[in-house]
Amino acid sequence: MLRLGVMVSGGGTNLQAIIDKIESGYLEGCKIVTVVASRPGAYALERAARYDIPAVCISKKSFASADGYDQALLEHFNSCNVDLVVLAGFLSMLGENFVKVYQNRIINIHPSLIPSFCGKGFYGIIPHQKALEHGVKVTGATVHFVDFEYDTGPIILQKAVQVLDDDTPESLQRRVMEQAEWELLPKAIKLYSEGRISIDGRKVTIK
Repeated sequence: MLRLGVMVSGGGTNLQAIIDKIESGYLEGCKIVTVVASRPGAYALERAARYDIPAVCISKKSFASADGYDQALLEHFNSCNVDLVVLAGFLSMLGENFVKVYQNRIINIHPSLIPSFCGKGFYGIIPHQKALEHGVKVTGATVHFVDFEYDTGPIILQKAVQVLDDDTPESLQRRVMEQAEWELLPKAIKLYSEGRISIDGRKVTIK
């Protein structure tokens, strides 16, 4: 059984995609043992409650230091015996100690084809706004391992999504979620659970 700890900051649509794939049997042998939200009002907490998944808010604002926040996260995930940490729309930077302890066991979904439209400040609707401003014809989503910077870890999977002439940031965001994010994140979890991902430096190989 692969024990998943899912981290969220907002509505939790990617969390829902994971839940749906577990419910359908696609993610056989996977279980979400904890959902951690970065803010108390995150709708993702309601999604977790609907499926009786243990969920908690651990907010950085509640701690006097970044190290205190990092330690609280680490203690929580260790107590839940989490095997794989999944950032599913989680907007806070994880601390160095947390990343070290869970090295190559943290994955993130980002709404662009990294290295385009990524890094600090590129979250939510912003990557889609920038894609339209630059006039690109193709965007997409990326699942990658998490390291010590924003969106710089080894890439696991990517999927391209066409940009349409009449797209708005909102319509593009929705299509990237539907056509790429909700497919890629569960697929990466499945590959990990089956032991089909290997890492050599920055190179990820899918068996």
